[in-house]
Order: sequence, then C-alpha cells, then structure tokens
Amino acid sequence: MTDLTTFIAGLPKAELHVHHVGSASPRIVAELAARHPDSKVPTDPEALAEYFVFRDFAHFVEIYLSVVDLIRDAEDVRLLTYEIARDMARQHIRYAELTVTPYSSTRRGIPDTAFVEAIEDARKAAESDFGTVLRWCFDIPGEAGLEAAEETTRIACELNPEGLVGFGLGGPEIGVPRPQFKPYFDRAIAAGLRSVPHAGETTGPQTIWDALIELRAERIGHGTSAVQDPKLLAHLAEHRIPLEVCPTSNIATRAVATLGEHPLKQMVEAGVFVTINSDDPPMFGTDLNTEYQVAAHLLDLDAAGVAALAKNAVEASFLDAEGKARLSAEIDAYTVVAGR
Repeated sequence: MTDLTTFIAGLPKAELHVHHVGSASPRIVAELAARHPDSKVPTDPEALAEYFVFRDFAHFVEIYLSVVDLIRDAEDVRLLTYEIARDMARQHIRYAELTVTPYSSTRRGIPDTAFVEAIEDARKAAESDFGTVLRWCFDIPGEAGLEAAEETTRIACELNPEGLVGFGLGGPEIGVPRPQFKPYFDRAIAAGLRSVPHAGETTGPQTIWDALIELRAERIGHGTSAVQDPKLLAHLAEHRIPLEVCPTSNIATRAVATLGEHPLKQMVEAGVFVTINSDDPPMFGTDLNTEYQVAAHLLDLDAAGVAALAKNAVEASFLDAEGKARLSAEIDAYTVVAGR
C-alpha cells in the first residue's frame, strides 16, 4: 500500500463534493477562533481534534454551525477560501467544485456583494498562486427552510459570480423533504446552473428519487442509501448519474456504522458511476488523498484503478470539454510515468 499511497499523493485530481467552511484546517479554525473569543470553538489544535468527534449527524451539524459562526466578515471569508486552495494544491487537486453556503454568512451580517467579492478574489488569487481552479456550488442549508432557499437563489441568480456553476441542497435530510425546494431549483436551472443536491445520506432511497425527479439532479451528493433500492441503482447506472461518495464522512457522521459496511462496492458492482470526495475533510480527520486510499481498499484497486476513479471525477465535473481533456490527459501521463 505504500507504493499506492505514494501514487495517490502525486496523482492529479478533481474534487466535486467538498464544503467551504468544512474544509477549514485546524490551523485556520484555531486562528479564526482566536479572532472571535466569544466562540465556544477551541483555539488549541489538540482540543479541536476532540471537538470534532461527532456523536451522530445532528451533533455534526451543531459543531459545523459553530465553525460557520467564526466566519463573520469578508476578510474571514477570503482567508478561509484562499487557504483551502493552498491545502488542495498540496494534494495535487487541480480542480474543485466547492460547496458554498452564502446564507450562513449573509444571515450573520456579511453583505451578499462583499461575500461574493471575497470568494471571487480568493479564487482568482489561488488559481494564480497555486494553479488550483475553484468553482462554486451554492448550497441551500435545508434546516433553515424556504427563507434560506429564497436568499440562496436570489444571490445565485442576481449576483451570479463568474465561478458559480452549480446549485445544491445540504444540511439534515430528516424532516427536510426535497420537493419543497423545487421552485428554487427550477429558477437556478433556468439561470444556467447545474443541480447537485445532497440526498440519501441519512434517509432512504425516496429522498434520492425526489432529488432526481423534483430537483432534476445531475449528480447526487452521497446517495448512500441508493443500494437499498435495486430499481434506483439500475436507474442511476443506466443514466450515468454520478454519486459523490464520501466514505470517511459517512462513518464520522454515523450515516454508515463501519467502513466494512460502506456500500461503495455495491454501487460499483451495480454499474453506478461514482466519484470519491472528502466532504468536510479536517473535521473528519481526512483529506482527498486518504479517501482515495480508503476507496482503493474497499474496491481492491491498483494504481490503474485509482487513476480511473480520478478520471471519473473529471468526467462528472462541470469543467468545459477542453478542461476535462487537459486534466484527463495529465492523469494518464502521470499514471504512465509512475508505472515505469
């Protein structure tokens, strides 16, 4: 596995399911917590590790929102975004579609224009400085209801930043039915955005069906429960609808009990198109390189199999055709050289 670990570390990669605030490294979280001493978030990195141990999904959301509360002005937003790109570049992530939740910041008093300007400024600087290309998927926090949906849709459609490509729905699924968000997804899709809601992470297959039918999902965030419905698996496979799979996240939030029970292998055996992602990596003690190692273990992959997974993410991304061809060719070239 050491050789494969080395191969993965240098492999050019794309990531499609990774959250903005959830990507804050312990160093950045500690720095933000120190800037905002009224927060309950620890400033000591060792204490942060203990803080990020979750009892269940509801506890994860509670902790996640406490970190969100550290992002209080446009400078916090820019710092966070730029540093995320720095961490991604170290992992050879060439392209990432970052899930961003504007409502979490605007409801805390950051003007929408300042928020958008901060992420865009960081995006451009990061691409110039690190070579990592960032794009945005604006995300409705489902637990905040239709007010959040309206605000997210308005910001997406009216401000429409250059880096924005997708429109999503996250947060708790239990008690937050997908169909109520249909009008907002209809507006976002009409404005040219791509539908990428979370579904089937902590609820059953019907949530995934609702995302596909009501929200016109082009990709599904997580989709863990899809394996409970053979008809759904067949539909996903036939239409090549990608699942954004995040193995360590599913264990950390107790969506799946153990890694041995993770349904990734069942998905692949059913012919479903999967991508590998890190979700909220520092909070779960992981990163994208580690997730590829986990996937290689679960699927018994060699270097060629891991490279094929990496190319899945490129294919499922919203990069233009030229960008996809360029990144796929870089993966192929790296694989050939590494195999010598």
